[in-house]
Amino acid sequence: MGTSFDKILVLVGFISLFHSAYSAAQHRSYLRITSQEFTTLPLDIVVQAVVSLFTVMWGVLNIAGNLREIPAANELNTIRWETQRNLPSFYIFNHRGKALAFNYVPVAGKADLENLE
Repeated sequence: MGTSFDKILVLVGFISLFHSAYSAAQHRSYLRITSQEFTTLPLDIVVQAVVSLFTVMWGVLNIAGNLREIPAANELNTIRWETQRNLPSFYIFNHRGKALAFNYVPVAGKADLENLE
């Protein structure tokens, strides 16, 4: 997993990112108070936001560990061809299709058993 330096790097990056967002909001309110038109953010706020975003991304990638490939074919190679589409969770044995059989005899249900007494 990540070292403590990487975790501190993520924390500092998040704090810097929130500070740049707060600075952008303060800049917008300053422009509203002075009745100036908003054109762009100052360069220092933009640079701080971009650098802190990349700092957070770098720290998170180091904390998460090495990225690995997800081989879907590897998992499918272990399954035999006969059982690939075998999904027992979709088996339904008690359905209305049995009523279509020519030799179907209805089974006494719970309501029929109550009426016998």
